[in-house]
Amino acid sequence: MEEFNLLEVNGLKKHFPLTGGIFRRVSGTVKAVDGVNIKIKSGETFGLVGESGCGKTTLGRCILRLIEPTEGKVLFEGKSLLKLNKKELQMFRQYMQIVFQDPYSSLDPRLTVRQTISIPLKLYNIVKGNPEGKILEVIRDVGLEKEHIDRYPHEFSGGQRQRIGIARALTVNPKFIVLDEPTSALDVSVQAKILNLLKHLQDENKFTYLFISHNLEVVRYMSDRIAVMYLGKIMEIAVGEELFERQFHPYTQALLSAVPVPDPESKKKRILLTGDVPTPINPPIGCNFNPRCSRVLPICRDTEPQLREIRKDHYVACHLY
Repeated sequence: MEEFNLLEVNGLKKHFPLTGGIFRRVSGTVKAVDGVNIKIKSGETFGLVGESGCGKTTLGRCILRLIEPTEGKVLFEGKSLLKLNKKELQMFRQYMQIVFQDPYSSLDPRLTVRQTISIPLKLYNIVKGNPEGKILEVIRDVGLEKEHIDRYPHEFSGGQRQRIGIARALTVNPKFIVLDEPTSALDVSVQAKILNLLKHLQDENKFTYLFISHNLEVVRYMSDRIAVMYLGKIMEIAVGEELFERQFHPYTQALLSAVPVPDPESKKKRILLTGDVPTPINPPIGCNFNPRCSRVLPICRDTEPQLREIRKDHYVACHLY
């Protein structure tokens, strides 16, 4: 099957206004996402990793227009999502779904599993007549049983709740799914089962995933390619194993040096960053990382580096290369 770019994001920005005072005047902006360019191929898992607060979740929600971007382009199969009106967007969301981080808050506590899954079936007219067969098919795909259908969310464990969230996303036969830290709220033993389930579902249905996480080993296990994000910008993009074997950007090098090694005899050099993470309200001029970089050049302090290919399928935003 020929690969193609299912999703293209160009110059995407999301700036949140800061207001204060009696008249709620705008006093500044939080640059949560600040000019992101990525391309996600059909059928792949594209990992997005970075420190908490770097803008990963905001980027995922802007792509789906759960949050309206400030500027930029989002193309899905060549169609501009940002030009769709409210009705067109609602119908288009059949092809783009999300699994949220917290299974405790992402499900309506007043609805049974049957009702939760029936709503998108009715909205998009997926099944003609009685939807019982489709509901059973979906819940069994995610590892639940028939007796679970008429239970409420509080009757399930955290892992089971996340399976319900996954089932809800699968109901409408999507092509693209944003996985926003889908295992971070779960126990480690349950995490592995959910990750393997997501891999199995992708193999069976050829889904395309945007996998967002701060857990480097989980991203490594799940992803075909990985993007590293820092303070609203993409620092580096590479094939998963290559990124872990050789990093070019100083931030990526420091981030991956913190990954623990299972061999107790192995001596791994840890790169410790100095200084604090700059605020997205007033990010540094030039490269966002320059105040904490040990290899900073004069050009880094006044000119923003562009993301460019330095090896096949390996992109870096750094003046050192």
